[in-house]
Amino acid sequence: MNVLVTGGSGFVGCHLVGRLLERGYQVRATVRSVSNSVKVRPLKELQERHPGQLELFEADLLRDGSFDDAMKGCEVVFHVASPFLMPEKIKDGQRDVVEPALTGTRNVVGSIERTPTVRRLVFTSTVGAIFGDYVDVLDMEGRVLRESYFNTTSTVENNPYHFAKTVAEQAAWEAEKGQDRWRMVAVNPGLVLGPSLTPASESGSLFLLDELFKGYFFYGAPDFSFTTVDVRDVADAHIAAAEKDDAHGRYILAAERMSSFYDMARIIRGRYPRSLRIPRTRLPHWPVRVLGPAFGLTQDYIRKHLGIRFEVDNGRSVRELGINYRPIEETVLDHYEAWRAQRS
Repeated sequence: MNVLVTGGSGFVGCHLVGRLLERGYQVRATVRSVSNSVKVRPLKELQERHPGQLELFEADLLRDGSFDDAMKGCEVVFHVASPFLMPEKIKDGQRDVVEPALTGTRNVVGSIERTPTVRRLVFTSTVGAIFGDYVDVLDMEGRVLRESYFNTTSTVENNPYHFAKTVAEQAAWEAEKGQDRWRMVAVNPGLVLGPSLTPASESGSLFLLDELFKGYFFYGAPDFSFTTVDVRDVADAHIAAAEKDDAHGRYILAAERMSSFYDMARIIRGRYPRSLRIPRTRLPHWPVRVLGPAFGLTQDYIRKHLGIRFEVDNGRSVRELGINYRPIEETVLDHYEAWRAQRS
C-alpha cells in the first residue's frame, strides 16, 4: 500500500515513517526542504535501511496543491505536519499559528479531494483540541478527560496553539462530512515523550523536557502535571487507525494518570542519582505563584494549571486500536538518554 506522511522529519513523523517501513509499506514523506541535511538525515538513513520503500517530497503547508504530487496513488494520508512555535515566539497568534494550521489542513484536504485513490485520512490532533486549560477538565463529567468534548475556551489571544489545533481538526471533520469517498480518524495525543530520532525537532515536548534536563528546576520541581504518551505508541496508534476498518472518530492517546515534573525527576534520579541538575524535591505552590511571572507564566495560567490533576479515559485507544501503553518509566528514561546522547 502507498501512504503519505506529512511532516515526515518531525518528532512524531519520523517515528511513524520508520514504523510504516518496518511493516512493508511504500511510504512517501513530505518535508519543508530536502536540502536541509540536519532535518532529513534520519529519513535518509531510513531510505538506506529500506531501499526502494521511501520517497521524499518537498511541500509547503501554505501553498495550495503543494501535496498533490506526493499524494498520487496513495490510499492513506497521515497528516502529521503542523506549525509549532514556543509561546514567547508568537507575536501574532492568528498570523503565526492559526492561519498556518488551518490553511495547511485545508491544503492537505484539497489534495485529498483531487486524489481519487485516497480512502482514509489519519489526522494528528492533540488533547489541546479537547480542553484549553486544566480547569476545563474539572467541569467534565466525573472530572475525566474524554473524546466527546471539544475545546471551547482557547482563543487566538489565550493559548493560540490549542485554538489553532482545534479549528484545524474541526475543519477536517467538516470536509469529511461533505463527501463519502474517504473517512477520517483523529488521534489526540497528550505530551509526546520518548527518544527523538531527529536533533532538529521543534516539538513542544522536547523543549519542555529540555528545561527539566538542563537544570532549570534544580531547586525543586513545580507542581505541574501532564497527560503523557510515548512517541512509539503514538506511531503505532496512527497505523492502527489506518489499518482497522472499524476505527472511527477521535482517539485520546495518553496514559490514564498524569505525570508531574517531580514524577519524571524521580524516575531519572532512580537511574542517575548523582545528577545535580535533576530536582530532588517538590516546590511548594507559593514560590511558583510569586516567581512564575518572571519565567513567563501568567497568574491566569498558574491558577488554571498549578496542582491540578485529572484522570484520562483512554479506553477507546486500548479496545479499538489495541494500544498497550508503555510504562512512564520506560518512556522518560528513553527520552532522557536520547537527549544525553544527542548532546555528547
